[in-house]
Amino acid sequence: MVAVSEYATLGPVVTDWIQRHCVIPDGPHMGEPFVLTDEMVAFVNNFYAVDVKAQRWAFPRGAQLMRPQKWGKGPFSAALICAEAAGPVLPVFDENGELVSGRAWDTPWIQVTAVSEDQTANVFRALLPMIQLSDSLNMEIADTGLTRVNLPGGGYIEPVTASARSRLGQRITFAVQDEVHSWVQTNGGLQLADNQRRNLAGMGGRFIETTNAYDPVENSVAQRTFENEPGVLLDDREPVAGSVRNKRERRKVLKQVYGDSWWVDLDRIEDEIDALVSHGDGAQAERFFLNRKIASEGAAFDVEAFKKLAKAKYRPAQGAVVVMGVDGARHDDAIAVVATEVKTGF
Repeated sequence: MVAVSEYATLGPVVTDWIQRHCVIPDGPHMGEPFVLTDEMVAFVNNFYAVDVKAQRWAFPRGAQLMRPQKWGKGPFSAALICAEAAGPVLPVFDENGELVSGRAWDTPWIQVTAVSEDQTANVFRALLPMIQLSDSLNMEIADTGLTRVNLPGGGYIEPVTASARSRLGQRITFAVQDEVHSWVQTNGGLQLADNQRRNLAGMGGRFIETTNAYDPVENSVAQRTFENEPGVLLDDREPVAGSVRNKRERRKVLKQVYGDSWWVDLDRIEDEIDALVSHGDGAQAERFFLNRKIASEGAAFDVEAFKKLAKAKYRPAQGAVVVMGVDGARHDDAIAVVATEVKTGF
């Protein structure tokens, strides 16, 4: 992640706007001011960082926010949508080319995007009460509905699912792409991401991906962005070492990856991890709660990693350390024998 100090940033202006206008959408603190955590502030500062010399965003295409389940990605996304709908999110430069302030979009068109309606609800159901319970936003953005929020000046906010072809050419200014670890080829997620990002490019708009750690055998949008997307801010909390099956080590990892998300009950998270481990699905627990990018335990191997390491004509050097494993078979099954060179992964 690029440090804010390398650029000027609208981040403090946007953070101040959010904390003055947005409210907590649910729970025991519903209706209270939405105060960003330090991690959220750092993300906002980086996302709204400006390359003053080039007079363009430091991250012109968008950002990926990768955090564990219940870190607060949904309400945080809703607050950013409010800012993009009515806040000072576009840079204004003076005659010397210096960043002096921010201004709002004239006609913002914002999409809350996922591969299913249930997934769009993660963000949209936080967004509506955030607007309706805010004295200032409820006056400025009065026309809210379950399927669309109409904005002053002709703009709007809408939930969108994976009908990718019907979304070609739309003049959108901002998109939240939610749960992109589940956006894959088979459910139309890859095409949806491509189409939406082309639409944003034409308007100078940007996207924010929110995601849990991805499964590296699925080739999801989250994986594709993380591994090979230029012009995108990658904000990921890399977990420290520790076994998901060792409660003492696991607690250390949980405290680190959840950071300053004070609302998270780690004891309750531990209960869910114990259940997943008892079902033989520790890998799912690691992805969703420990923020680790590891393959499902049902996957024999990582196909993409194998393709990168495979070499048609290669022989390990004399004395190289090689390990071998066997997946045996007792009945109507296949036997697999795998040898791997430790140093290179071949």
